[in-house]
Amino acid sequence: MRALLDACVLYPTVMREVLLGAARRGLFRPLWSARILEEWARAAARPGGGGEAVARGEIALLRAAWPGREVADDPAREAALYLPDPADRHVLAAAIAGGAEVIVTLNLRDFPARLLAGHGLRAAHPDAFLRALFAQDPEAVRAAGEEVRAEAERLAGEPWEMRRLMKKAGLPRLGKALAG
Repeated sequence: MRALLDACVLYPTVMREVLLGAARRGLFRPLWSARILEEWARAAARPGGGGEAVARGEIALLRAAWPGREVADDPAREAALYLPDPADRHVLAAAIAGGAEVIVTLNLRDFPARLLAGHGLRAAHPDAFLRALFAQDPEAVRAAGEEVRAEAERLAGEPWEMRRLMKKAGLPRLGKALAG
């Protein structure tokens, strides 16, 4: 399955790393566009966002680790599409160009099911998306979660309980499944 990852799920870090951990284990093929990556960098540049330079470094690492996953932006296709928020049309255009089946986003209201269905797409919240992957392959998703938890502990220098970490990352249903 191909899944386009919106900027809002690539930044914050824990959510991104759990998604990419599941992808590394073959549960889906992640996609994004240069414009989506630029939105991530700009979000990180906001006050309290953690810094644009760090985000740009992470984006460079992402591109190096995942060659062939960046979908080319297509302004002509984008101009022909309709979404309630015109600023999100580039996400839909990238999903179509990449042959995605799903757009993983926190902004479900911006991607109405009836509009996406006409393009053979659906939108999924990252918590629901990961929970569905967990139902499909619990050990792979558990391994991805453990990898992220171990890195969070290493960086924080203190233990993190899985459920609390996932809840803080906006993945409460996944956290409950992983803790169970």
